[in-house]
This record gives sequence, structure tokens and C-alpha cells, in this order.
Amino acid sequence: MSRPDGNPAAPLDSAPRFAMGWVALAYALATLTLAYPVLSGLFLVNPHSDQYIAGFAFRDFAAQSLRAGQGIPQWNPYLFGGLPYVAAMHGDIFYPTAWLRLIMPTDLAMSWGFIIHTFLAGLFTYGFLRAWGLGFAASLVGGMGYLLSGPIASYASPGHDGKLFVSALLPLALWLLVRGIRDDRHWAWGAFALTIGLAVLAPHPQLLQYLLLTAGSFALFLALGTDRAGVKLDRRTGVRRLALALAAVLVGMAMGAIQFAPVREYVPWSTRVGRDYGYATSYSFPIVELFNTYLPQFTGMFDRYWGPNGIHLHSEYIGGPVLMLAGAAFGGDRRRAFRRFWLGVTAVAFLWMLGGETPFFRLVYELIPGTKFFRAPSTIVFVFAFGLCVLAALGTERLLARQIGRRYALGWLIGGLVIALVASGGVLSSIAENLARQSGETLALSRGLDSGTAARYGEAFVQRANANAADVVLGAWRSFLFLALAAGALLAYLRGALPARLAGAALAAIIAIDLWSVEREYWMFSPPARTLYASDSAIELLKKEAQPGRVLVMAVSDSGLAQRDPYFGTDTQGSGTGLMVHGIRSLTGYHGNELGRYDRLMEAQLQGARSAVSTPMFWRHENARYLYTNQALGDSSLQLLIGPVKNASGSTVYLYRLPGDNPYAWVTPVVTKAPDQDAEAAALDPRFDPLRIAVLDTSAANNTPTVTALPERLPLTTSTSDLGPGKATIALSGPAPAGAALVVSENYFPGWRAKIDGRDAAVYRADYNLIGVPLSAGARRVELSFQDAAVSTGKAVTLVALALSLVALALGLANDRRRTRLA
Repeated sequence: MSRPDGNPAAPLDSAPRFAMGWVALAYALATLTLAYPVLSGLFLVNPHSDQYIAGFAFRDFAAQSLRAGQGIPQWNPYLFGGLPYVAAMHGDIFYPTAWLRLIMPTDLAMSWGFIIHTFLAGLFTYGFLRAWGLGFAASLVGGMGYLLSGPIASYASPGHDGKLFVSALLPLALWLLVRGIRDDRHWAWGAFALTIGLAVLAPHPQLLQYLLLTAGSFALFLALGTDRAGVKLDRRTGVRRLALALAAVLVGMAMGAIQFAPVREYVPWSTRVGRDYGYATSYSFPIVELFNTYLPQFTGMFDRYWGPNGIHLHSEYIGGPVLMLAGAAFGGDRRRAFRRFWLGVTAVAFLWMLGGETPFFRLVYELIPGTKFFRAPSTIVFVFAFGLCVLAALGTERLLARQIGRRYALGWLIGGLVIALVASGGVLSSIAENLARQSGETLALSRGLDSGTAARYGEAFVQRANANAADVVLGAWRSFLFLALAAGALLAYLRGALPARLAGAALAAIIAIDLWSVEREYWMFSPPARTLYASDSAIELLKKEAQPGRVLVMAVSDSGLAQRDPYFGTDTQGSGTGLMVHGIRSLTGYHGNELGRYDRLMEAQLQGARSAVSTPMFWRHENARYLYTNQALGDSSLQLLIGPVKNASGSTVYLYRLPGDNPYAWVTPVVTKAPDQDAEAAALDPRFDPLRIAVLDTSAANNTPTVTALPERLPLTTSTSDLGPGKATIALSGPAPAGAALVVSENYFPGWRAKIDGRDAAVYRADYNLIGVPLSAGARRVELSFQDAAVSTGKAVTLVALALSLVALALGLANDRRRTRLA
């Protein structure tokens, strides 16, 4: 039997007036219990957050450019010798949260991005469940469970906003699929395309993959399976609507072209070219941490974490009440197909997130496209959490229908009490101690450390487990308390002491308080960005320098350093973006997708096991003129400019002038071509004089003369003006001779353009990774600019896809209204 096209899958159970409004209010209040410090101007960031160490600098850079009317910047000159801003990816460049940064300070806008999407995760889940026909209370419980679940609410701790955006859009995509495939609402296809487009622009390709797989599976279920009434679409209708869903996905994917067309071009140039199975299974979800879904303190929170991943800034907590309700979903014939589908999704997500812990992930790795580019399979935990919350909503529905017996609640009570008693008896702590030692030793060995060091790691992890023992006991009783409250509400309802509506509200409130009591620890706040990244006298001195020069950030000890200082970085050697906030260029930084050539050059190991970044040859090559360190140095080749001073993080700073001129640009008398390995070796060879010859890539179209002997340096100097992101004007002190070339200490990437005295000129890769411009005789002035053609192409595709989605939405609304009038 086929379902009539006009028969919607609307909920049959009663709901209060203005139900969506009341639910939105409840979810807003739940979100604000975590987020209220933002109302006083605090910044939702902490020293361990990606947003603190890099995200703010990335976003504020674009926000300042937009506010100045200069559009989205296309080149980031401040890190790793320069890299394309769009192609290398710098967060939510084109996602709607970027618009917030036009109307409020960047830090406040970033905080509200987390708040809004945490709220939407719950609201969209409620809407999806209601669209399938679940009652008001069951849907309220499901949405509250997802909103405050550990996988969603704890995204704020590591600063993973892109993950949160996609996780919040998952239930919206499913909601729209119900409206489109089952309810035949024509407007849903335009809205679904927009949703997919937003997920693409979030941007988090890995979680986008999980969203598409989940949504695709659900679309097949909708088209080929039965709904809550046992109705199945006829084959022709199902296939037609599946085709519409696929078309909407394709349009939505095209909407992301402005971001991913440049990314596609960039991949061969970046550091992320080839990955193996070991990389793909790194940061799998450890089996031991499954216990954290009930007892979140088991493997330790934050600095007391003793688990095998070494770092743990997020939460897996689902909560005893949600788990109890999810278990109650099973039984009876009502919604059997829907229940089985979500059980299957939850099971697959469970096995997937375990990654290398089981053989299942080898199938995923070999069969699922794109998996080889990603690590941390544990990030699919949001699908696992969503599946459990859907099951919890189904369990709530069965509870309110009195299809759950008292023994079920008593069984959970007994189980929770046993865990609390076992924890109090020290059994869990003893287990934790043994597992902690194993975790520490395994982690050390995986990092290539010797057995003695591994043993010390094991002991250190045991100490963490011992320090965590009291938290485990208290946590076990806390978990039991909320489980008892939920079981008590269930028993009270079964005895008739609570009406259905009050029982549903009580369960939602218990879940909210239970999850809040844990997840509030993951919402950590700091002073506003103007305080966190305040300037100091060393920074002001760098800003006043007339000619450009990069900064080498290198602490020589731990003395005088603040924890995870964004200037000295996560490794005290510059893995941060604090200087970028002030428009100061540094040799290093924090990104992870920088240009591969620069990375290879910087990390090259030279004679004496020295890294290239610490050598005068690299400084000369990369325009390094300053050393930012934390102690006074006795090296006579260094000139102290200022110090000691304190930076905004409280670290001690000394600023030195490095030896050598190390200009931003220079003119060579001749040009030659050479293979990459020769150009790379020359760049780091102290005998090579870059001012006597420029070495172009062998693929350069420029004709170069045969060089039999190196000429002497030219008596020409350069001065740079109008230096900014993706632009520079370089003046020569005299006319260039025929055959000369200008070399600019900025990473080469397709999109760099040059004008010589106002006339277009060719740009090539020179000296392995830099910009080279062959000069015409008499040249005096060179203007450089960067424009990524893939961004322009992607923008056109995005605008067309956006227009198609909006037209489909508008036409769908009009058509649905017409059908309603005619019905």
C-alpha cells in the first residue's frame, strides 16, 4: 500500500499551545546555564582551546578586512612564510557565523556561535522527532538529551566550532528529509539543499562525511521502509523523491565551492598529501572510555585524564537517565522499523568511533571514500549520541504509554547502586590504576620512546589515576543520584502519582540538570580578547619597524613562560598565533595545513642535528630579522632591542635583532633553473649566495641563459611599501640590468601576479619556495598581488547553487500553498 502524497507524517499526540515556543524557551534556558558568563563580556575560550591558540587570530584577521571594506582576504602572510587564506582553510570563513563578526567584536561573535548552535542542536532534534510523530514530551526529552550531551556541549572546551555546526545541522537535515520524502513538501528540497550547503561551509569535511552518510541512510529508509503507521511509499514515488534528495545534496555540495574549489587546488601543495591506516586510526575512541558515558570521571577529566589518547578535552557523557530511557525503547510493535533503523545507526557509529580498537574500521578505511584523509574516528560520536537520544525519546514515549514495568526501573536503580558501592570500595580505582599504567606505557612506545621512558610514563599515568580516585567515588554517587531521580519519576508515574505531562517535564528537567552538572566544567571563560591579546612594548617596537621582517619565536627554557602562551605557542617554539593578532609575521605558527615546501625546508635536519629554522641560512631565506625569546642571551651576534618585558599572557619577553640583513626582497644579476632537490639544498647551504643567482623551477616558461660563472652581487637594494595581505610594492634603488630577477621572501603559490613599472609580468617559483620575477632592463618598481582564481570560480558556482536553492524553496512554498488551497 502506498502512502498518499498529501498525508503528512505530523505528530498525533497532543502538545501545549505554542509548543515550539515553549521548547525553544526551555532549550535557551538550558543553554544559558552553560553560557551566561558571555553576557558579562567574557570570552568562551581557555588556554587549551584551538580558538585561543589560533582560532581568534584567524577570524579576527578576516573580520578586520571585512570591516575595512576589503572583502575576505586571500593570503595570510603572518604564518609559515605565507599561505592562501581560503585554500588552506582558516575556519568558518563563509559560514553565517562570520556575519556576526561584522556586527560585534570577534571574540563575542565566536562565543555566540557556540551558544546559538548548542541551542539549535536541541531545537532541531525536537523538530525532527515531532515531524516523525513522537509526542511533545518524548521529543522534548530527546532534544534536551542531545543539546546537553557530552559530545555536543563539550565542543566548547577544545574550541571545535566546525564540529558543533555540523552536529547541530544533522537533525535539521533529517527533519527536512521527513518533510520531503514522506510528507511530499516541495519546499523541503530547497531547504535541504541550503542545509547541506551550510554543512559544507561549516567547514569540517570529516563530520560532513558522517552527516551525509547518516542522512543518506535515513533517506533510503524513508523511501523504502515503512513509517509509524506501517505505510510504505510505492517504488516509483520513493525513487523519485530519492532522486530529489540526491539533487538537493548535489546543489548543497556545489554551494560549498567557494571554500572547496580552492581546497581541491591546494591539496597537492599542502602537508596533507598522503596518509596511512595508522594515521586514520589515531585518536580512536578507547573502549575503556565507554564507561565515561555513565561515569564521566572514570578515566579522569582534563589534567587527571589517564586514558590511552594522552589528551582529553571533551566529554563522552550521555547520562544514566538518557541511557535508561534509551533502553526502554525496545519492545512492542509501535515504531519498530524506526527503532531498528536508529539502533542500526547507533551500532554502526559505535563500531566506527572505536576505530582501530576493532577490525570493523579496516572495512571503513578500505570502502568509504575520503576516510584515508581523516584521523580521529572518535569524532563520529555525535551520531552515536544522537542515535541514543532518538532511542531515549522512543523510550519516553513507551514509558508514558505505560509499556515499561516497575522492574525495569528497579533494575537500573540496582545497577547504579552496585556501581556506586563498587567505586566506594576502591575496586574501580584499582582497575583504573592498572589500565592507567598500560595506557601510559603504550602511549610512550607509540611515540618511539624507549622502555625506560615508557615505564616512567606508566607511573605518571598511575599518579593521575590515584589523584582521580576520589572524583570517581563522588562521580559514581552523583550518577546514581540522577539515575535514582529519573527512576523515581518513572515509578511515580506508573503509580499514578504524576500526570503524563508533568512526568515528561520532570524527566527533561532531570536530564538537563544531570548533564549540566558535568558539561558546565567544559564551558571555560577568559577575559575579552582585548585583554588576552593586549599589546606590549616589544610588539609596539616591531610594529614601528620601517621594513618588513619575520620573527623567530624560540624559548630557551621553561623559565618565565605562562601556560600555553599564544605568542610562544603550544611548544614554546612559536606554535601559536599571538603575533598574528597584531599583524606581525612570524616564521612558525599554528595551523596544520601550511604549504608543504615551506614545512620541508623549515624542518630539514642539517649537520649537527640542527633544525633549519634555527640557522642563519633559513633566516636569510625567509626574511627573519628578530628573535622573540624568554631569557637574556649572551650571543654577541644578537642585538638586544628590548627586554625583559611581560606580554599579555604573563611570559617574560626579550626581543633581539638577528644577525644579517635578511631583506624581504633582493635582486640577482642572473637566473638559472634547477630541480627541486638542488634548489632545496642550495637554500640551506651556507656557501650559496642568493644575491648572486636566482634558481627557478624547471617548469618555468622563462628562458634562462647558461651560467658558467657566478657574477658578483648587484649594487642594488630594495625597499618595500604598501605591504599587506596578498600585496607588496618593491622599489629598486636603481634600474635593473638585463637578465636580472627579483626574489621575494614570500611563499609562491599559483595566484601571485606582478606588474613591472605598471606592465604585467610573469611570476615563477624561485629558490625552492619563494616568489621570483624576471626583470626587464631598466625596471625600477614591482607590484605584487595575490588573487586565487579558484576562489573566483568557486564563488560563481556557490552563487548559482545558492540561487537554485532559494528558487526551489520559494517555488516549493508557492506550490504547497496552491495544493493546500485545492485540497
